[in-house]
Amino acid sequence: MTQPVTVDETAADRSHGAGSQRGAWRRRLLRDELGVSLVLVLIVVAAGIAHPDFVRKDNLLSIAQSSSYVGLMAVGMVFALAMREVDLSVGGTYTLCLVVGAVLIRDGTDPWLSLLVTLPLAALLGAFNGLVTTVLKLPSFIVTLATAMLYRGMALALADGRQIGNLPAGNSFFTVLGGNVLSVPTSVWVLLVALVALTVVLTRTRFGAQVRAIGSNPDAARFSGLPITRTRIKALALTGLMSGVAGALALAFFIAGDPTVGQGYELTAIAACIIGGTSLAGGRGSVAGAVFGSLILSVVAAALVFFQVPINWTTFATGAVILLAVALDSALRRSRGAGLRQGAAAVASRLFRRPT
Repeated sequence: MTQPVTVDETAADRSHGAGSQRGAWRRRLLRDELGVSLVLVLIVVAAGIAHPDFVRKDNLLSIAQSSSYVGLMAVGMVFALAMREVDLSVGGTYTLCLVVGAVLIRDGTDPWLSLLVTLPLAALLGAFNGLVTTVLKLPSFIVTLATAMLYRGMALALADGRQIGNLPAGNSFFTVLGGNVLSVPTSVWVLLVALVALTVVLTRTRFGAQVRAIGSNPDAARFSGLPITRTRIKALALTGLMSGVAGALALAFFIAGDPTVGQGYELTAIAACIIGGTSLAGGRGSVAGAVFGSLILSVVAAALVFFQVPINWTTFATGAVILLAVALDSALRRSRGAGLRQGAAAVASRLFRRPT
């Protein structure tokens, strides 16, 4: 005769199961991030051994600052990729927000107040991608490929095809956001804050859980009643917002609005995410891994300069790193899938084993 299960026992089992899931999630994140961080350290050490000047503080901070813009795009892209979406318009969003901010400041708007336009604009552009994807029932890859050209064309039209300069460089907007805080570039501090905040959002909030659940199994998520459309729009709005933040910081640093910048940033951001452990198959992502991935790409590009490799080979090296990252991601997914199947088979054999 079976014993009734008490409420306390049920609650304890539920708590234990939730704790086990959180522990497994934490262990998996640690494993992914530890691996990519070790790769980053090894590359820096190898380049430093060959060229000691490479590991000078000023050079490393310069690399971190140059990678912060793509890094901000990448931490937003994690949410799109984790739910099986791709946003190819982040480079166009970055450029458009940079140009809009420059136009507003040139025409007399206070630089700080320009953020009240550019950041909401960036979020709206991302949300527009999600809305069009949902309404037209098209892959986000196709939609954002089109909007990337749309946003970049708008930037070129607003700037009349020319760089917008003659901005008030002495304004605190440029000296603070484009300068240093405690001898570290402000953009690096912003990236660190975004890393912490978005890691919490992805791993500890309902929105993050919905993103991962939808990416893991869209059919099951739809059957269980998860708000797929709303979550998709939110995720792509967040991706757009982070591109707008990157554009605002770039405007503050360069003190100019160039409508031709940002070419290829979307592919670099996606590559950074994949290198950092975010799967193209959805269901998992690592914000910290995306930051490490963007740093790896920047370190590789900077190391090529120290090794006096022609600049034309930088693109080749970036492509090779991306290809290697995609191949490694595919191999890891096959390995994990095989491990899960073996584990399921072992459990099934124990459950259905005949008594002796």
